[in-house]
Amino acid sequence: MKRFYNRVGVEEAEGGFQVALDGRRIITVKGTPQSVPTRALAQALAHEWDEQGEKIDPASLPLRDIADYAIDMITPAPEAVTSKLIAFADTDTLLYRADPDEPLYARQQEVWEPIVTAFETAHGVSLKRVSGVIHAAQDEAAMARLQAVIGELDAFSLAALETLTSLAASLTVGLSALEDGADPLRLWQAASLEEEWQADQWGRDEEAEERRARRTVDFERAAMFAQLARG
Repeated sequence: MKRFYNRVGVEEAEGGFQVALDGRRIITVKGTPQSVPTRALAQALAHEWDEQGEKIDPASLPLRDIADYAIDMITPAPEAVTSKLIAFADTDTLLYRADPDEPLYARQQEVWEPIVTAFETAHGVSLKRVSGVIHAAQDEAAMARLQAVIGELDAFSLAALETLTSLAASLTVGLSALEDGADPLRLWQAASLEEEWQADQWGRDEEAEERRARRTVDFERAAMFAQLARG
């Protein structure tokens, strides 16, 4: 699509702030006003539009896509996303570890245990660690508590959390990335530990490296979106 506007701005709107292109406020894919909760997030969205060239590249509007998803898909039915996210707690990457006699286990303990322990303390839960791939259900009380934590999040935080958790295959990592002062790159590297371990052992493939780089960017962007949405 050819660029159809010259001026990009941010305006106060009902419920927050909206991007305006030549004074016309942006709407979502489904036609809802794209009102976001903070000026900081609206400015980041505006920057995406301002950076467009003669032709608009939809792939270069990733923050716009997350905002649309939060408004169009999550706001009407947040329970569906909550149910999807809580399922990750039962198969969380950081809770499933190698056998204790394997070299990988020591590395997992070093990197993962501090993150899991801090997460348990922050949310008042106790999570089971498992050696091997046999599934072990988490305690019902812990699951209920985590579901309550997720249920307290607004649509914009939920949209970011869905991306973070899905990429990391870890609710522990996803929720930790939402915390004030979180280090998203450190958390992403922790979630990628096994993949990186295998690459170090067996060699690196250019295509796989490019895929990991893209996923790193996606993870850090989702964490940034959540931070901007909180202001």
